[in-house]
Amino acid sequence: MDNRNEKMAVLPVKKLMLSMGIPMIISMVLQAVYNIVDSAFVSNMAEEGEEALNALTLAFPLQVLMIAVGIGTGVGANVLIAKSLGQNKSETANKTAGNAIFLEIVICIIFMIFGIFGVKTYINSQTDNNVISEMGIDYLRICCLVSFGMSLFAIFEKMLQASGHSICSTIAQILGVITNIILDPVLIYGLFGFPEMKVKGAAYATVIGQIVSFITALIFHLKFNKSIRIKMCHLKPNISIISRIYRIGFPAIISQALISVMTYGMNLILKDVSENMVTAYGLYYKIQQFLLFAAFGMRDAITPITAFSYGMKNKQRIKDCVKFGQLFTAVIMIAGFIILELSAVPFSRIFGLSGETQTLCVSAIHIISAGLVFAGINIAFQGIFQAMGSGIGSLIVSVCRQLLFIFPFAFVFAHIAKSNYTYNRLLWIVFPIAEILTAVVAVIIYKRNFSEEKLKFSE
Repeated sequence: MDNRNEKMAVLPVKKLMLSMGIPMIISMVLQAVYNIVDSAFVSNMAEEGEEALNALTLAFPLQVLMIAVGIGTGVGANVLIAKSLGQNKSETANKTAGNAIFLEIVICIIFMIFGIFGVKTYINSQTDNNVISEMGIDYLRICCLVSFGMSLFAIFEKMLQASGHSICSTIAQILGVITNIILDPVLIYGLFGFPEMKVKGAAYATVIGQIVSFITALIFHLKFNKSIRIKMCHLKPNISIISRIYRIGFPAIISQALISVMTYGMNLILKDVSENMVTAYGLYYKIQQFLLFAAFGMRDAITPITAFSYGMKNKQRIKDCVKFGQLFTAVIMIAGFIILELSAVPFSRIFGLSGETQTLCVSAIHIISAGLVFAGINIAFQGIFQAMGSGIGSLIVSVCRQLLFIFPFAFVFAHIAKSNYTYNRLLWIVFPIAEILTAVVAVIIYKRNFSEEKLKFSE
């Protein structure tokens, strides 16, 4: 048994989950930084700041989809590479890494094509405001056409993690975020002799930051990652390897992609009530994303630890995984809830909001945040179900919290709000309702299939 497996087998679950979870949480939270930083700077432009913020809100679902596909592909490759290295099958690891790079290049090309031909239709489906439409198209088109930094970083990040160099991937990600933060005001406002590029400047700052992360990760890979050596022949697509990558990565893609579907659908529903509600919701969701991505990071630690314990057929360690996984995720969400409740007004002011939009954003923070603890329960259960071989259970939780229990209530409450605008805050109640109902479903699935007395092990 190698050192890593020995730790997975004997280290107390509580300590193991913290040691694995904290780096993953940091990595995931950094993924949320790009869009929120762009939003903060464009919303404070001297002119049309609120329209610019709305434009980035409309672009957000597609950006989430891009991240979902890139990271999901990387997750699948990560598992296969780590497994191959553990079996001393270096050539298989090299082929997997090469095929993953090939897939990320294909993903880039697809989003480039969408950037040329699909962005205008996509943005215009969510707004009738020409100013917002033009800004949204400009921003999203640049993000799509120069998406290679984000996509290729996703795979090199996972390769570094698979070979035990997670600190290198974190450094690369931090450098990209810092680059974005520095360039945003320079390019948006036109500082230090640069032209004032407004929303386009935010997009360029984002893609340049992503390219910095990719190049840094590539340098780290070439310098330190002796376990994986990729040649041109390894990029030749192999159907068997690709299918195995997506067999593992597809649930992660679906889970993340449903965020995109939900936010896009809510933008359409809210647009019919008030454009200010679209802006307020989009901003809240970007703020909340830090907490959700932190929970996703904790989930990504819960999953391998629970899976290892399940493979050991150790019921006590599985019980500890469920207990501490739920506990740590709940702590993250409770802390986030308190921070959001106390800082609702200051957060809204950071983004230059005023009047009705600020009022709506503050009410969204107060109301939607009430469901965060239940959101944490659901996200933790997703990881637990995946670890014990129930991809269907994990998918049911995702569909319930992001589609099934969202849109029916949203349609009804939107109809009420259109008839009487004073009831617009009903739409924020949709989210806590969905999380609570989903938590009930998740607990039922767990009790019926994975509680200690019903737990069965597959061979």
